[in-house]
Amino acid sequence: MIQGDWPLGIEPGQEVKIDLFRPQDAPGVAALFRAVYGDDYPIKVYYDPDLLARENATGGMISVVARTPRGEVVGHIALFNSSPNPRQYELGAGGVLSSYRNTSKLLTRMMSYGPRVAAERFGLEAVFGDPVCSHVYSQKICRGLGWITHALEVDLMPADLYGQAAGAEDRISAIVDFITLVSKPHEVYLPAVYEDIFRFLYQGLDDVRHIMISDKSVPVGLATRMQSKVYQFSQLARFTVWEVGADLAEALAREEESVFGQGVRVIQIWLQLSCPWVGQAVEFLRQRGYFLGGLLPRWFDNDGLLMQRLAGHPHWDSINLEYDRARTLLSLVRQDWRQVSAGR
Repeated sequence: MIQGDWPLGIEPGQEVKIDLFRPQDAPGVAALFRAVYGDDYPIKVYYDPDLLARENATGGMISVVARTPRGEVVGHIALFNSSPNPRQYELGAGGVLSSYRNTSKLLTRMMSYGPRVAAERFGLEAVFGDPVCSHVYSQKICRGLGWITHALEVDLMPADLYGQAAGAEDRISAIVDFITLVSKPHEVYLPAVYEDIFRFLYQGLDDVRHIMISDKSVPVGLATRMQSKVYQFSQLARFTVWEVGADLAEALAREEESVFGQGVRVIQIWLQLSCPWVGQAVEFLRQRGYFLGGLLPRWFDNDGLLMQRLAGHPHWDSINLEYDRARTLLSLVRQDWRQVSAGR
């Protein structure tokens, strides 16, 4: 291979250091994303060196890079806050230059380094990621690093965002893997309908919980507090329920009407398992067509629960899973979807 054929003109085979982002890395990260994803990566901050540097300077994002001795960026991952808990970050935005993908497991090394340094320097207490189910490569990396599968996001993203040769209606699911960095034992209330499922999920948790069953009713006069966010590129809406009130039906109907008018095909709802009447909310949501996604450890700092509703039939056959725990979860989620669908 002559120099002109090297991706980004970067000589292959150089020794690479894993390190936190420096401002001078920003143009290299932008060039890396164009080399790996073209102009199609849906989160545009990675193409904007100035914005990327500002996000890292404020701590809104923690980028980790793989850098050659000459300072060339050949790999990147980022940690960023996407859950209600400010001490829990998502790990994503991974990319490695094609000529370095077989170099000493760069992606694995960055994924190992990032959470450890984030805990030490930035006070993070938990990290999660969304390994896609169109292949099992990232699932294997997460498993090897000790991450644990707790949820399944059915039909999370349009398949064409991943460069899939797929129809307009095809979508890709993802599992949600978590790792605890700082322990926080606390009480959780399990909806009775999901007690067995959640006891299975909690058996694998890398922390301690005190489990009770949710058997309380919503207090009269308590108002629902809910926030919604729409991700237009993925036709996804997420509702964060801070408080389950007596007016949940009205509050949910307003949010649903708003997001379905924006072309949303998937709605995810996040509920708090610290709520003694979360079971009543779950029963109502199942009547509305929502089915289980799984457990979200430390989502609100206390644990959360994922419910989801789809505009179409789930693409079950496109879900590829490597490990038994995730396969069991898929079976349980699919069974709940059947029960919810039959009930409607």
